[in-house]
This record gives sequence, C-alpha cells and structure tokens, in this order.
Amino acid sequence: MRWAAMEWVALGVAAVLVLYAVSTYNGLVALRARASQAFADVDVQLKQRHDLIPNLVETVKGYAAHERGTLDAVVQARNAALTAQGPAQQAGAEAALNGAVGRLLALSEAYPDLKASANFQELQAELSAVEEKLAAARRFFNNAVAEYNAAIQSFPALLFSRSMGFSPREFFDVGEGERARLDVAPSVKF
Repeated sequence: MRWAAMEWVALGVAAVLVLYAVSTYNGLVALRARASQAFADVDVQLKQRHDLIPNLVETVKGYAAHERGTLDAVVQARNAALTAQGPAQQAGAEAALNGAVGRLLALSEAYPDLKASANFQELQAELSAVEEKLAAARRFFNNAVAEYNAAIQSFPALLFSRSMGFSPREFFDVGEGERARLDVAPSVKF
C-alpha cells in the first residue's frame, strides 16, 4: 500500500513537472513571436521612411540642385539602410541615414523657397510622423526583446531554454560609436 501511494506521488510530481515545462515552453514561444512581430513592425516603419526619402530628395533637387553631395549622401545612406541585416547592422545604417536626412532638412534653412514649398513641408511632416512611429516601434521591440531575454535567462527556464532553441536576441541599439557622438552636447551658434 505504501509503494502505491509513493507511485501516485511520483506520478503527480512528474505530471506537474511536465505541465510546467509545457507551460514554460509555450510562454517562451509566445515571447519569441512577440519579439519577432515587434521587429517586423520596426521594418514596416523603416520601409515607410525609406519610401519617403526619395520624394524628399527629389523635392530638394528642384530647389538646391548644386547641393549634389548632400543629396548623394542621403541616397547612399538610404541604400545602405535598405540592405542592412539584423538589429545591430540596421541601427548603424539608420544612424547614418538620420545624419544624412538631418543635413538634407537643414538645407531648407538655406533655401527660403524650399522652406515655403507646400510639397516639402508635407514631406517633412510625413517624415516627422514616421520618425515618431519608428521610435515607438523600436521601443516596443526593445521591450519585447528584454522580456524574452529575461524569460530565457531566468531560473528554471534557463536549464532547458537553450537546448530547446531559445537564444538571446539583440536589441535595436545605436551602437558604441553613435552613442559616443550622442553623449556630446550639441553646440548651438547664433
């Protein structure tokens, strides 16, 4: 009788462990899917941004044709951003694109007719809206990655998460070089 009770207890413990493992696995799968979906959302915003930039460049070309270097830099940065793979490489390419677009938008100060152009203003407003959505999508992605990474590195999931194919994901980060540049206060001259 005593062995029968111990067998039931052992069976019960085994069943609880199996249920816990299945539940943990399903939770990790859901977190991984959420991180992947969040990265896809970042890609959607990047595509919108990349689609707007040629229109902005063409608009500026009409007003500032001799600013060829700035226009070429924007096109090259956009092309590099389109071919970047993974969060780290995309973050670096997008940082370069941000700088090039910033220089392009600064041209509007040098060309009052461009600044007054309704088409330019509309494109600038659309780009600003996309930038806000992109920042939100990046924050959501990084949050999803943080939750996922924390889940696979927490005990007891840590014991089997790697063997089941769960590995840490990269954050969408500006990188060390860009971070050093961002840490320097901008100089403002009047």
